[in-house]
Amino acid sequence: MKTLLEYKEKMKLFLGKYDSYIFPVLKFALALVTFLVINANVGFMSRLTNPGIALVLALICAFLPLNVTAVIGALLILVHMYALSLETFAITFVLFALMFLLFFRTAPKYGYLLIVTPLAFGLRIPYVVPLAMGLVASPVAAVPVACGTVVYFLLNYVHLNTAILGNTENSTMAEKITYLLDNAVNNKEMLLTVAAFALTLIIVYVIRRMSVDYSWSIAIVAGTVVDIIVLLFGSLALGISPRVGSVLVGSLISAALAVLLQMLVFNVDYSRTEYVQFEDDEYYYYVKAVPKITIAVPEKTVKKISPQRKASSGRRKEKQGKKPSGRPAGRPAAKQNRQG
Repeated sequence: MKTLLEYKEKMKLFLGKYDSYIFPVLKFALALVTFLVINANVGFMSRLTNPGIALVLALICAFLPLNVTAVIGALLILVHMYALSLETFAITFVLFALMFLLFFRTAPKYGYLLIVTPLAFGLRIPYVVPLAMGLVASPVAAVPVACGTVVYFLLNYVHLNTAILGNTENSTMAEKITYLLDNAVNNKEMLLTVAAFALTLIIVYVIRRMSVDYSWSIAIVAGTVVDIIVLLFGSLALGISPRVGSVLVGSLISAALAVLLQMLVFNVDYSRTEYVQFEDDEYYYYVKAVPKITIAVPEKTVKKISPQRKASSGRRKEKQGKKPSGRPAGRPAAKQNRQG
């Protein structure tokens, strides 16, 4: 624990000193990974799959807000969908327009969730997103989490059914649109996941805001249990084959990551809790004060010794070692009488 706290303090100092360089690099890396993943999964227009284009776009996004990265990623997806079929482009365009209108109206400061949520699905740990947002964000973060979930399921469906959606001979435009609406937009698994994530995020937020000891730990456990129950029993109720193994393993890994986030953001010592009461002319105030766990980072000082300093110190030692002449060693020198 002490080592983790030391690393936390060192990281805070490092970020505070070099934040103007670190954050652009992080935004560049996130944008580059996002564009490469899009090209790898729905790269239907071969000209845009060039890694150089993704690199240039990521460099531009490094100096712009994260919402711009989400918008550029959406435009890149639309271009690829247009190369696949006009019907897929139309459905995706309408869906993205509705999502961005809802997102910019309710939670514009959580634009990074539009990017992080699909990437978390790709890493098989999407359950960490509602847990983490319930701990550090507000309930409106459920909107971008839901939008990111819809984006993932849409891209995954298009990736798995490219041959059917790109077929222009055996199906009409109306048939393709109906097929997309029935299988991509009205996806029961997608709707269940959106509901489970929203409920988990709200429950975690409500519990961690309570004035009880270990509220964050209780919120993580409760959110993990609720997420698992809703996903598994909801799958059985809707007739979806439940993925028990992936849900359990992914939820446990997500809970561990949430605990790590708690240690970095909200690390307190409940054994030293104090209750303070005071009043003014109109109210009585009852305050519960819980001290944070902090640790001082040891400072390392390096003392440089030059050759000249070594030589001078050596000469001083030689002078101190020599016996004074004119009197025996160990006898104090006689004082001179001052004559008037």
